[in-house]
Amino acid sequence: MVLASLMGILTCVGAWAQVSVSGAWVRPIVTGQKATGAFMTLTAAKPISLVRVSSPLVGVAQLHSMSMEGNTMKMAPVSEMKLEPQVPFQLAPGGYHLMLMDLKPEFAKATVLPLVLTFKDANGVETQKEIEVPFSMSAPQATPAPSEHMHMSH
Repeated sequence: MVLASLMGILTCVGAWAQVSVSGAWVRPIVTGQKATGAFMTLTAAKPISLVRVSSPLVGVAQLHSMSMEGNTMKMAPVSEMKLEPQVPFQLAPGGYHLMLMDLKPEFAKATVLPLVLTFKDANGVETQKEIEVPFSMSAPQATPAPSEHMHMSH
């Protein structure tokens, strides 16, 4: 029983080496603003999907796509973002991004935004990655890795 539990933990830890996050940033808000976006580059070692995002400072967090239809910008939630092995998946203004809505009062005072990214692998196993994302008006020039803390769940 203990060995089976340990093997499950080791599998999750091994799976975590599968996704790296770089260049993460979240757009700051102005007074009265109720939504913003978070952006980053995700790179996976194996096929995996980003399926959820959450933050204690945000009431609603969604995976979103943005596209232009003529002169009209269309944003819509998506159920997942599929990451292909070794292909950087960019979440950027004007494309896929994390939409953060119903911002809590603490959001405006924060210097970094804690985010929990939930991934699902081909076997349906979910893992979570906690990151702290700095506020910025634009993508960072250098792409230092954000502070990362692992939290695994099945």
